[in-house]
Amino acid sequence: MKEKIGILGSGIVGQALCKGFIEKGYEVKIGSRTPEKLNEFINSLNSDKVSSGNYSETADYGDIIFFCVKGTEIENAINLADKENFSNKITVDVTNPLLFNEEGKAPTLSVSYPDSNGKKIQDLLKESKVVKAFNTIPAHYMCSPYLEEGAPTFFICGNDPESKKVIEDIAEKFGWQDIIDLGDIEQSYLLESLAMIYIIYGFNNNYWNHAFKLLRK
Repeated sequence: MKEKIGILGSGIVGQALCKGFIEKGYEVKIGSRTPEKLNEFINSLNSDKVSSGNYSETADYGDIIFFCVKGTEIENAINLADKENFSNKITVDVTNPLLFNEEGKAPTLSVSYPDSNGKKIQDLLKESKVVKAFNTIPAHYMCSPYLEEGAPTFFICGNDPESKKVIEDIAEKFGWQDIIDLGDIEQSYLLESLAMIYIIYGFNNNYWNHAFKLLRK
């Protein structure tokens, strides 16, 4: 039986993952502070497996919770979702702690080594199994990782091996073939820093059809 998916955050990333999960036959609730604004999006999916709710309803619904809120608002989002709703569940941190200081310019990180959003979320949600994943790829490739020059690498980290395996299995369903586990949740700072390379390149070149591949001999 497939896990129910709760997605906190209804922006580009949240909607891309929602579409991907629906296409794979999962039941999904996507969360927003104002769920009614998602009516048009929900209707466009033409599926009885998707619904919307506030953050608390969404976190309560999901067996696996995907954290897709703005990276500078994680504490507020957790409070709105209620910490108890994360207990004994897998929480996937897809965020990057981005600060947009100047319009049209690439953002900077609001959190950096040795801290990270992934580590902060794990510290705040001690009863949850936090996995950092999906943050080093543009949203439109998260559930369809196919580029002209080849398939990118899926990077992941987290403290619980079984939880990481669950997310790796989901990634494989989406088409990811090259999956690299970088270790415990402390390594989240590496993934957030790595994301900055594709983000800065995208802003500087107005180009978002790129991804990372770890090459081996």
